[in-house]
Order: sequence, then structure tokens, then C-alpha cells
Amino acid sequence: MDPRLVSGPARLAAPAEGITMEELALAARNHGMPLEALREDLTPPGLHYVLVHYDIPWVRPGAPWPLTVHGRVRRPLSIDVADLYVRHATTCRVTMECAGNGRARLEPRPVSQPWLVEAVGTAEWTGVPLRELLTEAGVEPDAVEVVFTGADHGIERGEEQDYQRSLPLAEAMRPEVLLAYEMNGAPLPPQHGYPLRLVVPGWYGMAQVKWLSDINVVDTPFTGFQQAVAYRIRQTPDEPGQPVTTIEPRALLIPPGFPDFMTRTRLVRPGQVTLEGRAWSGHAPVTRVEVSADDGRSWTDAVLDAAGGHPWAWRSWEARWTATPGTHVLAVRASDAAGRTQPLQQPWNRGGFANNLVQRVPVVCLEDGP
Repeated sequence: MDPRLVSGPARLAAPAEGITMEELALAARNHGMPLEALREDLTPPGLHYVLVHYDIPWVRPGAPWPLTVHGRVRRPLSIDVADLYVRHATTCRVTMECAGNGRARLEPRPVSQPWLVEAVGTAEWTGVPLRELLTEAGVEPDAVEVVFTGADHGIERGEEQDYQRSLPLAEAMRPEVLLAYEMNGAPLPPQHGYPLRLVVPGWYGMAQVKWLSDINVVDTPFTGFQQAVAYRIRQTPDEPGQPVTTIEPRALLIPPGFPDFMTRTRLVRPGQVTLEGRAWSGHAPVTRVEVSADDGRSWTDAVLDAAGGHPWAWRSWEARWTATPGTHVLAVRASDAAGRTQPLQQPWNRGGFANNLVQRVPVVCLEDGP
């Protein structure tokens, strides 16, 4: 293979280096959720964030899609996705976030998909609990992990591969982990994994394998590229690092007022301004959201909505701010029941993963008058 055709090792941007053409190409293929869509309990599929590692596989609607379950099981399965449609369906509302959300704000910047803070969305996923198929197949006592293979195929850092990820067996057997075939009550859109994907509530998006075609139960830890090389929290390129798993707490503010076209600077009128947004965590329920109008020097509590019946989905929050003429920096942070709070200074890692630095929104309050 011609080495000029493949990307090299992951790197950091040089001081003052702008976004590269390669990063722009990634940003053109992938997209975040416009923050104004935080008003929606469920994100419309076209606004939900999308990250596609390679190409979107072309799947003819209604065509057979075989799914195999094999490895350390007593009864290997080979079924078509259509067979899942007639089983008892389970629906789970899940907030899903890309592991690299916020990466573009780090310094030095990891060169990759240049996310700001919009790589998130919440949807209702419908499908069959994974553990039903694993139970039907009969998992052997020596099984330790479950490996999932998607139909998307490409090259990353010189390695040709199908996209593959694994889960520890205990995680795979959680009742809310789904083999999903619907998103918000309709068939999965192509970019979200039609006709079948994995949904792992509470985990970052890299675990939610799309275009799922194969499930392999194994008796040793999986060491594929996306597990052992990518999606590791490292300070140096040669250390093994820690795996990226559960979503860290985050709150996002819907930028108030109206924007300048090029800079996206927010403009508001003097007086009472309603601040609102959403907050979530994969570790435990969000218990507190705080807002600041002075770039984090002082904080006040926002009002959280009543906890509903959706433990894996974001919660809405609201606060009031009295805007006065001048420039202000709004900030928001979340805390969860596990004692985790968003940091004011972000710990850095080479991949820009699990980055939950507080959101800061510069706002210019205009003088009185139209």
C-alpha cells in the first residue's frame, strides 16, 4: 500500500496552526447539533450529531441483513434483522455524545474531527435487548467480552479495518443495551446505522457500533485498533493509556439572543434574559446545574426540571439573568450524583477525549433601543 495514501500517527497541532484541510474535510462529512435544538426533548435525526469514521455503507431498503452471534457460545445464531422486528420491542431514551466533543478547544489541539461542544443529541432508540440474543445463544462461563463489528470499512493510521469495538460481558448484559433498528419511531437513517446499530446508554458514541453485522463473544480482552489504539486517554504517544468509556457530566446553554453571522457572537437587549439548556452524565443522574455571568467567578443555581422516567437522557434547566450593557461571558456547569463536576480548567490528553470543560458563551448586551 502506498504510504502516501494513508494517514500517519495521531499528532498535535503546532502552535498557532489553524484547522487543516483534512480537518475541514472531516467537518464537512460529520456535523454537530445546533445548540438551539437543545429546546427539543428529542433531537430530530437530521440535527442529531453524526460521526462516520469511514463511508456510510450503502444498504438497499428492505434487503436482507444477516446478523451472526458466535464465539464462546453454546448455540451460535445467524438471523436476519427482519427477525428482530417481530420480537418484543424495547424503547430507551438516550443522550449520546461523541468522545471527542470539545476537542477543538484544547491547546495544543489534537488534529482530528474539530468538535466544539455540539457533538451530542438525544433520541428514543427502539430494538431488542442485546442480552436476549446472548442468553439465547448461551454464553460460555469463560466469556469475558463481546466484540461488535460494523459494515463500515476503511484505513486508520495505516491499518485497514472494519469498525470494531467491544464491551465487557457485564456491560453487554445490561437490560438497556439495545440492538436498535428505529430512531424516534422511524427506521434508522443511513447515517445513524441503518438497518441495525448498537446502543449503549451512558457510554460515549464510539461504543455505539453502527451497521452492525457480527457479534463475537470472546474469552480474552479484545485488542483491535478502535479498542487498544484509538479511544485511549494518553498524555504521551507511547503509553497504553486508559480506555474511554462513560460520559462525563456536561451542561450546555442555548446561546441567548441573536448571533452575528460570521463570529456567532451573541447579542441581547438589556433586562431579564431567560437562560436554558440541558445537562447529562453517563455516570449518575445530574443533580445540580450552576450558571455564571462573570466567566466563572461566581455561580448561582439553575432550576432543574423534575426527574422523569428517562435515566439515560438529558435534563432541562432554566435560570434568569439581568443583562446590563456591555460584554459578558456566560458559563454553565453540571454536577452528578456520583460527585463529579465539570472542571473550570480542562485536564488535557492527546486525543481530546472525555473533555467536559465548562461551556463559555460571550454575550454583548446592547444599549437600550432597537
